[in-house]
Amino acid sequence: MEGLLALSRAIDRVNEFIGKWVSWLILASILVSSVNAVVRKTFNMSSNAWLELQWYLFGAAFLLAAAYTLKQNEHIRIDIVYGLWSRRVQHWIDLIGHLFFLMPFCLLMVYYLIPYTLRSVRSGEMSTNASGLIIWPAKALLLAGFVLLTFQGISEIIKKIAVMRGRMDDPNPFISAHEQAELDAKALADEVRS
Repeated sequence: MEGLLALSRAIDRVNEFIGKWVSWLILASILVSSVNAVVRKTFNMSSNAWLELQWYLFGAAFLLAAAYTLKQNEHIRIDIVYGLWSRRVQHWIDLIGHLFFLMPFCLLMVYYLIPYTLRSVRSGEMSTNASGLIIWPAKALLLAGFVLLTFQGISEIIKKIAVMRGRMDDPNPFISAHEQAELDAKALADEVRS
């Protein structure tokens, strides 16, 4: 189990580094959008390449940060139902969800995205828009995003099993929305008092 936990920590470190780094791509996307808008309004000119670059940057941030979001346990779930169960049942729900829903979907996406991306790279596929960008980097980002998400899914499965066996503390203890609101209210009241 220790070897698997070491693998899990390595995957977590890689995805945390990538997830934090790609957040800067949102700023780059905003800057490209702003410059493009100013040039378009001031000089009455624009390029589809700039518009496509915006969605490349935003798409890269979204796709490459998906694994980091899973690591942080920030993906959307129905907490109203999930919060009704004991923490042990929640761990089982997470483990079953990862094994039977997340992993098959990610593996299927990787399986289909490899030839899809390779065809695009080999053909030098270009945007159909005038002066658009090459397409294969966007397809490669899809593939990279699902590869990272697959590895993070493996890491989460390892951690869930370790937590359920008592081999490690829960890295993401569940706090219901109601409990979080109470904690926030208490912190705010303490801050006002001091």
